[in-house]
Amino acid sequence: MNGFVREATIATGRAIPRRTVLRGFGAALALPYLDAMAPAFVRRRAPEPIHRFQTFYVPNGMAMPYWTPASFGADFELTPILEPLAPFRERMLVLSGLSANWNIAHAGASGSFLTGIPRGGRNELEILADVSIDQLLARRMGRATQLASLELSMDAPANAGACTANLSCVYTHTISWRGPTEPMPMEYNPRAVFERLFGDSGSTGRAAREARLREQASILDAVLDKLLGLRMDLGSGDRQLLDSYAEAIRNVERRIQRAEEQIDLELPEMAQPEGAPTLFEEHLELMQDLQVLALQADLTRVVTFMLSKEQSARPYPQIGVPDAHHPLSHHNNNAQLVEKMSRINRYHAELFTAYLEKLDAVPDGEGTLLDHMTILYGSGISNSTIHSGRNLPVLMLGGGAGRWKGGRHLGYEGQPTMADLLVTLMDKFDIPVDRIGASTGSLPIDGVSEI
Repeated sequence: MNGFVREATIATGRAIPRRTVLRGFGAALALPYLDAMAPAFVRRRAPEPIHRFQTFYVPNGMAMPYWTPASFGADFELTPILEPLAPFRERMLVLSGLSANWNIAHAGASGSFLTGIPRGGRNELEILADVSIDQLLARRMGRATQLASLELSMDAPANAGACTANLSCVYTHTISWRGPTEPMPMEYNPRAVFERLFGDSGSTGRAAREARLREQASILDAVLDKLLGLRMDLGSGDRQLLDSYAEAIRNVERRIQRAEEQIDLELPEMAQPEGAPTLFEEHLELMQDLQVLALQADLTRVVTFMLSKEQSARPYPQIGVPDAHHPLSHHNNNAQLVEKMSRINRYHAELFTAYLEKLDAVPDGEGTLLDHMTILYGSGISNSTIHSGRNLPVLMLGGGAGRWKGGRHLGYEGQPTMADLLVTLMDKFDIPVDRIGASTGSLPIDGVSEI
């Protein structure tokens, strides 16, 4: 079994190494957690769950009257935007009263969401922020995984020029920062993401991807013999899990290939056509499935995802809103336009719910992937018509690996900031920090209903 990264002795009473990876012909297949990976004495008791972190960012603010619950505590009623999340109510914590740290149009919304910075650059050439919470977590949690983190978006990158308030487009196209002057690029191409997770070409550049396409060999084909050999020595439960995981990989491969064929036919003039379906929902589902695979195989424990960039003009005719999103968000508090805006916000919640269902369907130890995740969902703007940074629409969702309790709406007085929440999140991952951005402390989220 010299195709293994580590020697995997599959014998009675012997455990397969947790980081076992099957390699073959330019492919690397990481495995999900199997019972056989735990020593026999550990299998008698539940292993400590792995706590994972994700951000799910939505742009252009929120129709706040349709978002904010009227009451606090455990008896709050779900609002029209939050209703799609009803199946996950007991694993959801709605937070009201938080303020943005850098309240300057759209640049400050996404630029400070995970960094807590009070200000950034002053022109399109000055790029300045701070380390974002996902990268702080990745520094520690990435020691145990193949990838420290994943940064994904539904929009092609645009890191040059000015996009808002005469500031660099970097601020509207990413929420992840490795350092004060190091914005993390967000990948929108499913093919590039897939090859980063499972390919072994050493590059996700166009030439490398085209070479891999010419080979016409799937990830599973490349490691099939090793996979079958491993499967024969597993118990029935592990076999079912491995089969389900393998079929999910095969399904994603087929869909990416189909998308590439369709785009090559329909839009040959596109500069980077590989892997990104033209239909928004198909593109999104591929990106969601890739995130699930990455988390299931423990390739990473930190994922940052932007459903759209700030100032996104994407229309939603499929839900009866053909208006461009960003112009609609400047509704001047017109009731009819706010209601129309709420339909987009609700649709985003529905798409988020579909992703939660995927996570909740994947077994992980004594629970599911969702049980062992903390997901930060929300926007860096509340009332978008005035670019308001007060009372941000933010919630936490997941089981948090038992680190926090959901099923509540918490309201905070005194305008604590997102930076204070970020400090609290670091505490929940047992990585305490003195400060993040402009934080002044941490937020209590346990054992309280309203502050």
